[in-house]
Amino acid sequence: MNHECEIERQEDGEMSTALHLTINEYQRMINDDAFAAVRDRRIELIRGELREMSPPGPNHSEAVSWLTEWSVLTPPKSRVKVRIQDPIELPELDSQPQPDVVWAKPRRYSDHHPRVDEIFLVIEVADSNLNGDLGEKAELYAAGGIQDYWVVNISGQSVEVHRKPVGGTYAEHTTHQFGERIAPLAFPAVLLDITALFAPLPGGEG
Repeated sequence: MNHECEIERQEDGEMSTALHLTINEYQRMINDDAFAAVRDRRIELIRGELREMSPPGPNHSEAVSWLTEWSVLTPPKSRVKVRIQDPIELPELDSQPQPDVVWAKPRRYSDHHPRVDEIFLVIEVADSNLNGDLGEKAELYAAGGIQDYWVVNISGQSVEVHRKPVGGTYAEHTTHQFGERIAPLAFPAVLLDITALFAPLPGGEG
């Protein structure tokens, strides 16, 4: 089968597939190099469809860099594996999204990407795609059973925390802003200082 011919570009700029794909089919396409023609574009599998991700802007990249350093330096190193813009697996939803930051159990993920029972925290940084991260992505992660989902809202300079997944929604959604600190459910002693996250760099712009 010529996998490349299954990929089409929609008028709204998103990429989708003519066929509904499972994670196993998607992985076989990756192994067969079916995405060679679109290797310069960021793609994720959402509910069986290929979706093209928006290129990150400077504010998005800076926030991810800050969160990467915080994630590596603050939690107990023996208990957390930090993954940056790498996939997770939600097999029952035919989805393999690529969150900006994931805290996972410390093991080698050479045979599969982290799954729900191996994930402590998922963070998405939202710049141009805030509605998507608070809408479709939140519904996806809730349906998949992700217990702790954060959205870093660049324009609002806040962090939206989603917890207690019930079906396709989160029963608990709180917004945290300057002056507040928040901690992952699994590591209540590890604090993220929201003021520090959004503070301007010394001698430069934020």
